[in-house]
Amino acid sequence: MNLFRLTTPLCIMCIGTTAGSESENSPSVSNKPAWGYGAENGPAVWGRLSGEYALCAEGSRQSPVDLRNPRPANLPAITFNYRPTPLNIHNNGHTIEVASTGENWLEVGSEKYSLAQYHFHAPSEHTVEGNSFDMEMHLVHRNREGVLAVIGVLIQRGNEHVALNQVRKHLPATRGEIKSVEGVSVNPLDLLPRNRRAYRYAGSLTTPPCTEDVNWIVMATPIELSAAQIAAFKAVVHKNNRPVQALNGREILMDIGKEE
Repeated sequence: MNLFRLTTPLCIMCIGTTAGSESENSPSVSNKPAWGYGAENGPAVWGRLSGEYALCAEGSRQSPVDLRNPRPANLPAITFNYRPTPLNIHNNGHTIEVASTGENWLEVGSEKYSLAQYHFHAPSEHTVEGNSFDMEMHLVHRNREGVLAVIGVLIQRGNEHVALNQVRKHLPATRGEIKSVEGVSVNPLDLLPRNRRAYRYAGSLTTPPCTEDVNWIVMATPIELSAAQIAAFKAVVHKNNRPVQALNGREILMDIGKEE
């Protein structure tokens, strides 16, 4: 289903990735060129590391973008169906990733997208009218046809975030380390801002292979983490953000209907 369906539909194609491989969330494997965020393997050269990463340099609908001048539109409602999930955290060398289960999903109109995982970037990847944020969280969803929907949540310094404190307490510091924390659960619903108005646009994965036709829903209202919480995340992952990409004529939409 098209997350941006208006009078004239905007085609959102299925993509051939699986839910576990949608972005920097998956570590490099032996037969893939290593990518990262340094000068020698970072965003500026991703497109030259492998033919499989060509879209990183040649794509016309890349993410992230600067979110500005959105066009108000009556878009399909978003309903979040999340529940407390046992905490399973992976440091994959590119980000901190928290696994989810099939019990967590969202509906856009009548289309169901299952939450695969959520992960973090510092500083933010998306900007708003040129302004960056301390961090950004991506909640990655996939439907039966392989279409991806990613919820972006901007994070700014402020009050302590109670739900994310559980993640902070158990951050795996070593690349490849996985922590399954017995008796601790986090409800992804508690990670979202109360105001669910959002920017929507057609984009891509923000890491190799930079696959396009990804549905982006970026919450307009940031959430807050304390300075100590942000410092704890940045001690493990930081400077893992791709710079903003050209819009190339794409529209950024802002929903005007009620979001739940």
